[in-house]
Amino acid sequence: MNIQEWIRLLWQQIGETPLLQWIAVSLGVAEVLLARANKIWLYPAGIGATTLSVFILFEAGLYAECLLNGYYIVMSIYGWWYWVKKKDKPAVKVSFSNSQDWLTVLLIAGIGFAGLYLCLRYFTPSTVPVADAFVSATAWAGMWLLARRKVENWILLNISNAVAVPLLFHKQLPLYAGLTIFLFVIAVQGYFKWRKTARQNEKEDNFLMPSIE
Repeated sequence: MNIQEWIRLLWQQIGETPLLQWIAVSLGVAEVLLARANKIWLYPAGIGATTLSVFILFEAGLYAECLLNGYYIVMSIYGWWYWVKKKDKPAVKVSFSNSQDWLTVLLIAGIGFAGLYLCLRYFTPSTVPVADAFVSATAWAGMWLLARRKVENWILLNISNAVAVPLLFHKQLPLYAGLTIFLFVIAVQGYFKWRKTARQNEKEDNFLMPSIE
């Protein structure tokens, strides 16, 4: 499919898109904008978007992405709880990932990809098991980093987005592909914004840390 056919399909789908998809896409846009701004309200918006997307993506035959959205709901609830300021404790700050975080990312992505691929390959009629599993596994890892308020969540999410765009076009979901392209751009901005915030947090922590003589 060439670019002209993609554009034609996009406009065709815009005219035929049911209200449910518009609501899901609108909530998805709100979620990523709130995430870039480092606002906790990203979580209720994300829960709404992902709940609706489960039904939409299942009908399109993207079974791993249905599971991905189910995982998003769980991680959104966890992230919402984790970000909230606890009694007698400061709110969690934006920070960089450490070696333990990266080990967890590798485990989530690796085990997630292998498990999803096998399930898709042998237990579903999926025609794109490798791409579908990769998109979901890398996004799982990125969502975990987002819940932990780690800068590098944007890197993992954009790796997932980069593969998801052609996959969604292939599945004739150009509206979702367009949303994913938008999310990709916002994630790039989010990375640099969060990196600046994390560096500022490090400076403040070092300034407040008592010197040892």
